[in-house]
Amino acid sequence: MLPEIVSEKFEMETEIIKAYGDPERDAALMEKAGKIIKDGGLVAMPTETVYGLAGDALNPGSSKKIYAAKGRPSDNPLIVHIAELSALDRIVSDIPESARKLAEKFWPGPLTMVFRKSDIVPLETTGGLDTVAVRMPVNEISREFILASGGYIAAPSANRSGRPSCTTAEHVMEDMNGVIPLIIDGGEVGIGIESTIVDLTGETPCLLRPGYINLEMLSEVLGKVDVDPSIGGVVSPDAHPKAPGMKYKHYAPKGELYIVKGPQEKVVEKINSLAQENRARGEKTAVIATDETRHRYKCDIVETVGTRDKEETIAHNLFRVLRDMDDLGVSTIYTEEFNTPVMGMAIMNRLIRAAGHKIIDC
Repeated sequence: MLPEIVSEKFEMETEIIKAYGDPERDAALMEKAGKIIKDGGLVAMPTETVYGLAGDALNPGSSKKIYAAKGRPSDNPLIVHIAELSALDRIVSDIPESARKLAEKFWPGPLTMVFRKSDIVPLETTGGLDTVAVRMPVNEISREFILASGGYIAAPSANRSGRPSCTTAEHVMEDMNGVIPLIIDGGEVGIGIESTIVDLTGETPCLLRPGYINLEMLSEVLGKVDVDPSIGGVVSPDAHPKAPGMKYKHYAPKGELYIVKGPQEKVVEKINSLAQENRARGEKTAVIATDETRHRYKCDIVETVGTRDKEETIAHNLFRVLRDMDDLGVSTIYTEEFNTPVMGMAIMNRLIRAAGHKIIDC
């Protein structure tokens, strides 16, 4: 049976209000945003990774509204955000020693841990699972907001399901205008891709989604860490995802996106050849390259995503560039692969999802 995709009509005015990360200056905004959440509504909030679409994690109705606002399948779990470590005790049934070690090293920060849930967490929030994904963001604005809202926020990325995640409040407005009443504008996010997710419910910790905190960093704290095969491969349509981003096509621009893999010289040659063929058919083609290679392409549009010497720039700009492609109206997009040393697994995981596993080897 296919998972339910909740649908609902939304007709409301959406307001963007600037936040400053200063409790005194933000007091009125946080009171207003917190009341919306406590009344069962939704608010978009900034984090250090991407913008999140927030609702009350302990209110089943709020979680249903999140799924409806995003057009998201109801078996795709939501991440619960907390602002204080003590809040963990109420929503999980057990805190393994591995979690305490990771929290000491990486919380607050861009790391999500999967636990066995307590009874207080509704199945609507966990996608029907008996586990719950939890993280504590480092972003001060998001933590102020979480506390003002009651301490437990369910927040997937604040984009329509399948679209590139939002890294600015303006991106959120593109997807959520008329759908939610309030967007908290905390400026452009710092990291630009979603948090790392690690499952701590089995005998061996398992990486479910790569992010800024990579496998090596996790292994330094925990020792052996398994890697879920869905990170680099196709998942069975019958599989029930244990965490966001594991099963469905995500982050996709409107144009067809292809990843071109191989030695750099051959990649440049292949993309230029494909672009020439597309131009002959009257199709508009774009290339996602880096500062090092952008001048070598002969295509309609060439956008740089950053520099390989500073790979964090690639992660930071990735979703912005994918959204730019929609504004430029391109029909076909080719991207280089970015197997950089630290964040390469995370970057390529997002690109593979965005491309729907369309990869050209050369």
